[in-house]
Amino acid sequence: MKNFKGKVLFLDRSDINTDEIIPAKYLTEITKEALKPYLLEDLSLPGFDNTDDIKGKTVVITRENFGCGSSREHAPWALEVNGINVVLAENFARIFRQNMYNCGMFAIDLPKEKIDFLFDNYSGEDTTIEIDLEKDLILVSSPNKSDVIEFKVGEFDKTLVKEGGWIGYADKNY
Repeated sequence: MKNFKGKVLFLDRSDINTDEIIPAKYLTEITKEALKPYLLEDLSLPGFDNTDDIKGKTVVITRENFGCGSSREHAPWALEVNGINVVLAENFARIFRQNMYNCGMFAIDLPKEKIDFLFDNYSGEDTTIEIDLEKDLILVSSPNKSDVIEFKVGEFDKTLVKEGGWIGYADKNY
């Protein structure tokens, strides 16, 4: 099972599409590792630098409709190869969300109020998140405060995460 805790990258924008997650010109790469330096290369966000801001981050918190645009597994792969296995957002594009779970990664939908709370209280701080898979809790902390947020994920999606994705699940069950 992958690691579901670590430092947070806040991306304060809605509608971040798969071309911004991993530009289409890199889809001919034949390994996931080859995608690594290009994660969020084309993201339009004031003050964002994809080479410096991503380093050491394992969780993304963003706004609504994350992963919209072209459906491709390369977008979750580019996150995964950079150590990012959790994305928290108001909602996700349907195919992107399923691709995350198929890869054994978390795409957790949270109500707008909870996303706003995280941005208002933790953005700009050294923030860490840990997912408690058994209790459906998100443990949020910074040097001066901490909070616990409940979340819901379907049982099958949770099973995919526990098995490391669709291939691990299929190997175990078929």
